[in-house]
Amino acid sequence: MIKNAFRAALLPCVLLAACTAGAAQDSAAKLSTPLTLVVGYAPGGATDRAARIVATGLQAKLGVSVVVENKTGAGGRIAAQLVKNAGPDANMLLLGNPAVIVVAPLVFESLGYDAVKDFQPVSMVTAYGFGVAVSADSQIKDMQGLVQWAKSNPGKFNIAVPATGSLPHFFGLMLADQIGVDGQIIGYRGSAPVLTDLIGGTVPVAIDTLDMLTSQHEGKRIRILATSGPQRETALPDVPTFTETGVDLQAAGWNTFFASAAMPKEKANMLGEVIKSVTADPDISTKLLQNDLIPVSANAQETGELVDAFRAQWAPVVKDSGFVVTK
Repeated sequence: MIKNAFRAALLPCVLLAACTAGAAQDSAAKLSTPLTLVVGYAPGGATDRAARIVATGLQAKLGVSVVVENKTGAGGRIAAQLVKNAGPDANMLLLGNPAVIVVAPLVFESLGYDAVKDFQPVSMVTAYGFGVAVSADSQIKDMQGLVQWAKSNPGKFNIAVPATGSLPHFFGLMLADQIGVDGQIIGYRGSAPVLTDLIGGTVPVAIDTLDMLTSQHEGKRIRILATSGPQRETALPDVPTFTETGVDLQAAGWNTFFASAAMPKEKANMLGEVIKSVTADPDISTKLLQNDLIPVSANAQETGELVDAFRAQWAPVVKDSGFVVTK
């Protein structure tokens, strides 16, 4: 069932076709008080970088200060709870990802928020792909070699991922299912220790987001075997997609602004249009691309449709895994 959930072309091709057909028009809308962009992760990560790049464009368009607030803890869920409780007059948005909005509601028995009822989509701003990688010293040179090795070494297909319950976790399960082997997911506390153990040969294979893998690949410390998009990454022209290697997989994640359900719909829609115009700006798009993030330009309605489609694609994978957090 896992592989069937991913047969359709996934997020990047949908996003870029649907949301960048035409540049968003500049908005003259203004706010009277500062806007806070809440990020559930430490400074420097992909979500934080996306927030800060977009914030630079938002300030000029909204006429107020735009502040990025890092509210870390519980894998982004504390930030979600903060924004959930924002009142109707608060100028506050959550920059959320699938782990907080899609996966957490499916695996946590006690979450503290309802991802559908407590939030409203405002604007999707970036998408990102995944890669499967081995150490540069590994005897595995390509995806065909990985498949052959996994089938020839039962019980040794251990896949390092940056967090248990993350999208790379479920992508790893999907990969193992697709190639017909049993895979053991090894969850870490972040990408840095994953890369350390991968480079050192402690684990044979790792799956992570491309923004975390690319520089190590370029530095010849790891070897990315395949990427998850519908076409090759601009930054990795010599690395094939999974589809090109004969493994029928595509997947992506995203960073999306959400408002509390209490925010007036008119304001949320206005912010969605303004953010859409920001991410359509060539300078902002270039900065996002330079940070290994795929720019997305989408208003509130478009974003809601994309998030709903993503939830429909990933929910069966998460549920079929049986993964549940009980505390």
